[in-house]
Amino acid sequence: MPALLKSPAWRSLKAPDFIKNPFRLIYVMVVLAVCLAGLLGAATPILVELMDGSLSKLVALPAAMVFGLLVIYDRKLTLLLIVVLRAGGDNALEFTRFSLGGYMVGIGGVINGIVILLALLLVFERPKVLPGRAYMAWAPFLVILALGAVHSPFTGESVRLFLQQLSYFAMFVGGYQCVADRADFRRMLRLVVWSSAIPVLYAFVDIALHFGGGFRLESTFAHPNVLAFYLTVIIVVAFYLLKTMDPGASGAARLGLVAYVLLLLLMLLLTKTRSAWLATAIGFALYALIFERRFLVYMVLLGVGALFVPGIGDRLLDLGQGNEVATYATLNSFAWRVYLWECAFAWMTPLHYVWGLGLQTFAEYSPIFFPLAGKTKFGAHSVFVQLIFELGVIGLLAFLWQSASLIRQLARLLKFDKLASFSLILIILSFLICSFSDNMFYYLSYNWYLWFVVGAGCALARVLAVTPPKVTASTVPPPMTAPYQSAVQPRY
Repeated sequence: MPALLKSPAWRSLKAPDFIKNPFRLIYVMVVLAVCLAGLLGAATPILVELMDGSLSKLVALPAAMVFGLLVIYDRKLTLLLIVVLRAGGDNALEFTRFSLGGYMVGIGGVINGIVILLALLLVFERPKVLPGRAYMAWAPFLVILALGAVHSPFTGESVRLFLQQLSYFAMFVGGYQCVADRADFRRMLRLVVWSSAIPVLYAFVDIALHFGGGFRLESTFAHPNVLAFYLTVIIVVAFYLLKTMDPGASGAARLGLVAYVLLLLLMLLLTKTRSAWLATAIGFALYALIFERRFLVYMVLLGVGALFVPGIGDRLLDLGQGNEVATYATLNSFAWRVYLWECAFAWMTPLHYVWGLGLQTFAEYSPIFFPLAGKTKFGAHSVFVQLIFELGVIGLLAFLWQSASLIRQLARLLKFDKLASFSLILIILSFLICSFSDNMFYYLSYNWYLWFVVGAGCALARVLAVTPPKVTASTVPPPMTAPYQSAVQPRY
């Protein structure tokens, strides 16, 4: 045996590389993957029991892992996939929720976390893309929200709402990071419009299954209001793309986009969300007064035609009755809101008007101060009332500062593209209009698309301000009819 060990043939045998270099990255990753596989295998019975055997809940973990791999592979691609698909996922994601420690969690929460992580990674990769003014528009409000979460006695719900607001800022950052020129800006807008494909297609299913006297279209969203506010963004973006379409585009493409905008308007009517109707009507009226007066005629014709849609007239007439608070009286929705706000303000102390009671306290305390609440926890149904109640006047001022600062940044686009500047500012104004009477902070899908578009617009304004486009023969617009000619900048 000693002679065999000393033979040249034995000495020529080499030890495997994983024995000589066990801590190489590839070997460490293989070991970790094997350990993770064993851990998941051991945890599978526990996971199945926790998910109550629901297939939709069981796929949540693998789906989250797929998203994690996508983040590693391509961060911007992952963000854009979320933009395209998220509008069609509200109801589907709801089926993946399960109770963990008393809190409902699911793949939707994982996606929210991924969006925040993506924004952080994009900023670390390109820290100079976002200017200081973009941070300063959001920072005061986010800081006060964080303080409100710390101050709130309802820690879990307040932290959840803060993280939701943080994800809105993350989408703003994502929109900013994705735009380096005009072409990028248009690509992002087209992507946002494409996100409506699934909700539009499923709307026909919703109508076929549920259409009736009290029907309100909600499509893939959890509530008709969410769909309505989402449509206010999509309609503005699609209309902008229509008006700035390349003059060489085919008539079929132009006609198809016109038909799509009209279909979106019909869907908005079927949601029966009056604040969204008002915001859209104001937007088109302003467009008509500034750009094309003939749209006033179109508005009148469409308004008269809308009254023939079942249930539309009833929603308008409903505001004319039930405006008095009395025993056994039935309040209409707006009078109910006013009574809710009066009760909330009467319950607050003078100090609460300055600092508020803490984030997420309105809904939690509503059964105490609102006589009509019973055991139901009602939201404020107004962003402004909620902010005063939860964060005080300081929180309201920070919120208004955010909106004013972003509008000021978008106004810089006026020198380069008046219609783009008008459209983006209109999206923020519509948000403020609807915030007067709805719980806008909780509508995640709507807010993601809103702030993604606004972020893209702010990025375009910064790019064009730093490097204004050169006017060449290819960029000179074709002759246009007044008054649109004097208002819209070169098409691109």
